Amino acid sequence: MLQEKVSAFLKKKGLDLNNKKIVVGVSGGPDSIALLHYFWNQRQQLQIELIAAHVDHMFRGEESFQDAMFVKDYCRKKAIPFEMERANVPEYMEKSGKSSQTAARDCRYSFYQRTAKKYGAEYIALGHHGDDQVETILMRLTRGSTGSARAGIPFKRPFGDYFIIRPFLCLNRAEIEDYCLKERLNPRRDPSNEKGIYSRNRFRQEVLPFLRKENPQVHEHFQRFSEDLQSDEAYLQELTVHKMNTVMKKKANEEISMDIDAFEAMPMPLQRRGIQLILNYLYKERPASLSASHIESIFSLMKSPHPSGNLDFPGGLHIVRSYRQCHFLFPKEPVQSYRYEIFEPACIKLPNSGSIILEYADCSDGILNNDTLVLDRESVSFPIIIRTREKGDRMTLKGMQGSRKIKDIFIDHKVPLHDRKTWPIVTDAQGRILWVPGLKKSHDDRQQQSCTSYIILKYIKQ
Repeated sequence: MLQEKVSAFLKKKGLDLNNKKIVVGVSGGPDSIALLHYFWNQRQQLQIELIAAHVDHMFRGEESFQDAMFVKDYCRKKAIPFEMERANVPEYMEKSGKSSQTAARDCRYSFYQRTAKKYGAEYIALGHHGDDQVETILMRLTRGSTGSARAGIPFKRPFGDYFIIRPFLCLNRAEIEDYCLKERLNPRRDPSNEKGIYSRNRFRQEVLPFLRKENPQVHEHFQRFSEDLQSDEAYLQELTVHKMNTVMKKKANEEISMDIDAFEAMPMPLQRRGIQLILNYLYKERPASLSASHIESIFSLMKSPHPSGNLDFPGGLHIVRSYRQCHFLFPKEPVQSYRYEIFEPACIKLPNSGSIILEYADCSDGILNNDTLVLDRESVSFPIIIRTREKGDRMTLKGMQGSRKIKDIFIDHKVPLHDRKTWPIVTDAQGRILWVPGLKKSHDDRQQQSCTSYIILKYIKQ
């Protein structure tokens, strides 16, 4: 019965294992030894090559070592290649700061990957079953997981150069135990699976029996729910990527900026996934403490009546709102104030990634935008100075009487707070501000006046 059910499940999933090499992760417990035995029974029909991979996590001393010997002995009798590693998980926990379960999983999966590489296998098969799926989905919903995480355990997923597959997701625990009994497998038992200190065990012992009493086939319904959610999520993710490409204004390894108005015009399901997309892109390793409440705080920040604000996220990520722009960034080394003196044509690379080019010309070419300043070469006192803003900076504006604070110019143009510190200010040798590149020019600009020769300054944004 089990073999027919699993084979039908694999066929439904369109997974062709014929002539493939498969690494099977085997702990010695009922689920994994049943999976290995299932594939061993199918080896001639499918023409598959099996490799058993076992990790001793060194949590239970001699008892866990005997688990390894049990798997080794099974493989010897069935002529299955056996690979084993004793992983010092307690030591890895101390170095990494990870929990026992996460650390053990890291060590285990790393060994599986190395074993697959050694044998040239394409698939890594694991013994997760339908009851594991129910427990995982309920646990993730309880702790507030979002997006595809709510779908639980995927049947197949890429893992480096390989694929992890879980052929037993169509089964419940009772079916596997019955298979072990009929096949006389006599699996090993890990007593930690019964301890109530682990949240999964509490779901297993208290919640799952109630659900199974309501519907003995509950694991099949949860598996169908998982598959539906995964396919829906894949479609919504595709839409989100398309929409977010029109919303994001800046995208770098450690910083993303987006237009709030354009973002809020997106449907709410895409907004939530858009934030997830940004966080997944910026975080190299997603912090375990990041939750749905963090996502909600970003929406609150964007809807706040205040024009600016910020949030501090786990792992050092800052979310900064400045007017109708929202910036996600990891703080870089603070940019020191700068000052460049130009005596001749040159191209100055600025710390904010832009550049200013100084050229000589015989005509002004009728340039009228704020990214270019045209000066009378005969009346300018060198050097031309490019520097950062200083306290009390003011300038006269072209076409206006009096002067205006640079601070107010930044506010008028809604320049983000974190950009103001590095925005270039251009002055003459006497310190008179001639130009705030991209924003305002002084009355020294000669774009529409006749001169014998010109200095042209161009601001190139990156």
